[in-house]
Amino acid sequence: MRSYSDLFRTREFTPLFLTASLQTAASTLGGLALGTLVYRATDSPLLSAVSMFGPQLAQVVGATTLLSAADRLPPRATMTGIAGVFAVGTAAMAAPGLPLGAVFALVLLLGLVQSLGGGVRWGLLNDILSQDGYLLGRSVFNMMNGILQVCGYAAGGVLVTVLSPRTTLLIASALYLAAAAGARLGLTRRAPRASGRPTIAQTWRTNALLWSSPPRRTTYLLLWVPNGLVVGCESLYVSYAPDRAGVLFACAALGMFAGDVTIGRLLPPALRRRLGIPFLLLLAAPYLLFALRPAVPVAAVCAALASVGFGASLIQQERLMSLTPRELSGHALGLHSAGMLTMQGVSAALAGTLAQLTAPAAAMALMAAASLLATSVLAWAGAVAGRRPSRGAADGPVPRPVRRPGPGVRRD
Repeated sequence: MRSYSDLFRTREFTPLFLTASLQTAASTLGGLALGTLVYRATDSPLLSAVSMFGPQLAQVVGATTLLSAADRLPPRATMTGIAGVFAVGTAAMAAPGLPLGAVFALVLLLGLVQSLGGGVRWGLLNDILSQDGYLLGRSVFNMMNGILQVCGYAAGGVLVTVLSPRTTLLIASALYLAAAAGARLGLTRRAPRASGRPTIAQTWRTNALLWSSPPRRTTYLLLWVPNGLVVGCESLYVSYAPDRAGVLFACAALGMFAGDVTIGRLLPPALRRRLGIPFLLLLAAPYLLFALRPAVPVAAVCAALASVGFGASLIQQERLMSLTPRELSGHALGLHSAGMLTMQGVSAALAGTLAQLTAPAAAMALMAAASLLATSVLAWAGAVAGRRPSRGAADGPVPRPVRRPGPGVRRD
């Protein structure tokens, strides 16, 4: 699979892409609206950051309890249900007079539901595309995320100002409903990739098997830690520039788009594989300049440049898929998504706490320094492991789950 047109000629890719686009637009508008609503009510950088990135904090619970369902539930029904739950939860957060404790309870509940969504979506994408098409397909989704975040944060800033945060939350809820309808009407009904009942014990067993391989373990950490710490920087945009946060978010999304195009389409595979660590260093380095508290135009340029480094996740995801049996792709990608989002939520809370104790600008610089340190340590650990004698299959292949008989895809 060599071109974007090949992707969109692939059966089911377009409806999955459109459904994900609607959910991204909804989460962008809803996140900015909720963060603004909470900051206006509390004047707290910590609570504002946690309200925007709080769903990620619940990902660790989902990663340890729900992930076995990613390969054991029908994808279409699951994606439809998840979008529907988000529509209801987002509308509930817009209710006037809702106590702040209830808002955060809804935020965490939606995060728990979201922990299953990543595994289902990316596992389905891996099923839809050929093995050599996954990275190109995922890059298109990432580019879509970048474009919609640029437009969504720009539009969200206008809507929050012209209308209100609560009205913007209701618009986000309507977009989630449209995503649920798109999944239900556009996707075909597929049998689960694996048989058996999803259980907490099965989730733990498969997590342990995926984590037992040193190459996979290092890949997961590279996907989770440097990325998450930099998202902690982003979580402080609202408190850094309360009236211009949408500009910072939009510029960051534009940089992410540029990085995904570069990694997914422009770089040859041999060069791409060598750029994982350099892109992670780029992801954090520009945020060190926030220690000088730059004006918003300079801060926007720093945010855009840094976000090019998010393209490193495509490189690490491609490696993760090369190390994982196809039958466990949903669980493996769900673990990646849940771990990454958990780290982002933890980092948002940490960054908010640092901002409370110091200032948003100083906290962003500290989080960036931590990301650079984490990347350096993981790169060193990977290099040391690479110099050890190859053990071949001794890393322990992941046992393949039993598949249901019969065709994998059927229409209603």
